[in-house]
Amino acid sequence: MKKLLLFVVLLVCSLGTAMAQDQEQTGPAEIKFEKMTHNFGKFSVKDPVVKCTFNFTNVGGQPLIINQAVASCGCTVPKYTKEPIMPGKSGQIEVTYNGSGKPLGHFRKSITVRTNGKEELTRVYIEGDMVKAADMEQQ
Repeated sequence: MKKLLLFVVLLVCSLGTAMAQDQEQTGPAEIKFEKMTHNFGKFSVKDPVVKCTFNFTNVGGQPLIINQAVASCGCTVPKYTKEPIMPGKSGQIEVTYNGSGKPLGHFRKSITVRTNGKEELTRVYIEGDMVKAADMEQQ
């Protein structure tokens, strides 16, 4: 009876160890963006709303969940994939910048992405130059 009990205990311990090793090998969720910065270049104050998309892939072993994406100011609005992204699958964050009422010239804004991944916070950036309409017509 003692041998049977010892065998069962060893079996349970070895299964627990094997399951923990499988979890370690697959690793946590991990977000990888195709690019970290999008440059709009020059755009006219007459058309002050510009949009871009940041594509990303879950390169980790667990489902990736984006908890929130927050822009550094109210002129920038991110929309993101709400459902979990399975390992190896992709998602996107669409960013809209509205330069209405903003000063002409160069801008740089950040979008902070909070996930359940290996790195909890990741930042992507948008930048560009809003110029007078006449400056666009000369080009």
